[in-house]
Amino acid sequence: MEVIVTWGDRLTDPPPIATETWQAWFDRWSSLLETASDSEVGLRLTDDDEIRSLNRQYRHKDAPTDVLAFASRDVAVPKLAEMPLYLGDIVISVETADRQARARSHSVEAELAWLAAHGLLHLLGWDHPDEASLGAMLDEQDRLLAAIGKVLSF
Repeated sequence: MEVIVTWGDRLTDPPPIATETWQAWFDRWSSLLETASDSEVGLRLTDDDEIRSLNRQYRHKDAPTDVLAFASRDVAVPKLAEMPLYLGDIVISVETADRQARARSHSVEAELAWLAAHGLLHLLGWDHPDEASLGAMLDEQDRLLAAIGKVLSF
């Protein structure tokens, strides 16, 4: 799986995670999820202002959020595709991730990994409209995070 990482214009600090690390994580997750290795995901790391604008435009919620996922398909992604498959975009607010990491007493790197895994599952058709499906999705996130050495407790 190829991950294309972009950085919001208004963020002045260097990316907290190197592009190569993101690529390694998404490759590992793709293998665990049996997603086509030639699929592609966009990952945008941005600030609260940009994610608030996207949240307002696409979800009609005028507030920043931690992660948004914009799937390119309306149905679950096949485990193996016959051709390269663009899965969609994940947008993460680094500012919100930093606040949440401090509040939860873990690193911003771990928080960003958690949010990226959550966004990837959304791109693959996972959702959490109720407690049971949220629990299943969080269990799957834990499995993905453990595979890259990020075990979080909330």
